[in-house]
Amino acid sequence: MYFFPTLSADELQRYHRAVTRSSEVRNHFDMLEWLQGDIQRYLPHDILIAAWGDFEQGPILHDIISPLAGVRSRSSNAQTVSPMMRELFARWNALGKRSFALHVGDGGFLLDQALLEHELGSALKRMRYATVHGIVDERGSHDCLYVSFSATTRLGKEEPGAMAAMLPYIDTALRQVSHLPHQNKTLAEPAGAAQVVVSQHYHLTQREHEVLHWVAKGKTNIEIALILEISAFTVKNHMQRMFKKLDVSNRAQAVSKLVPVAGRHGN
Repeated sequence: MYFFPTLSADELQRYHRAVTRSSEVRNHFDMLEWLQGDIQRYLPHDILIAAWGDFEQGPILHDIISPLAGVRSRSSNAQTVSPMMRELFARWNALGKRSFALHVGDGGFLLDQALLEHELGSALKRMRYATVHGIVDERGSHDCLYVSFSATTRLGKEEPGAMAAMLPYIDTALRQVSHLPHQNKTLAEPAGAAQVVVSQHYHLTQREHEVLHWVAKGKTNIEIALILEISAFTVKNHMQRMFKKLDVSNRAQAVSKLVPVAGRHGN
């Protein structure tokens, strides 16, 4: 990796101290403070966008970490951020899942005119350089993409290597941070009365009840795993146990149980 030979012995020690502080991150403020500290020496950036989910067809959530005024996750628009992150993820995939850098002209990074309505859009127009890298989660099916944006006209050629070296630490740090309120609202949705009746009638566990709720909403196993923050394998296990209790063999049959049982208990 080109990044490490550029560091002296003293810098390597400083780098090690900086990245290992990732274990101390507990909230979004800690994350911002950490990224704006010594990490800036090795990965200078003004905005970091982290996105996770099913980049091909499922939902994507994102976090925006930046010291720039108004550039926050809460005030961003997922309908404009998600297409940008999907496109960058596809490019990263096509490059063999290797970190890469992007340079743009005076127009900055702007993939959707609607993004201009937000502070993030205005900020991205001022960015000139981006470094992209991702993580494929084969067990949990929660692929992640991280993109650092910088207003610097051009950074050094070691930045993609620095991103690759630091990404495991950045990813670990962000996984220790709770979802923001608006993200929880996106993930959570109250179950209907029919699901409650079915769960009680067939003695489903709380998790099986939650899985049934999202099955009824048409979600795939990968999407349910993302929503419930469990692995797709665990969702499959819950589905199998739920099918056995409901005496069904597929998702459609499980959903069909909702109306008859709710009707019987409603009379």
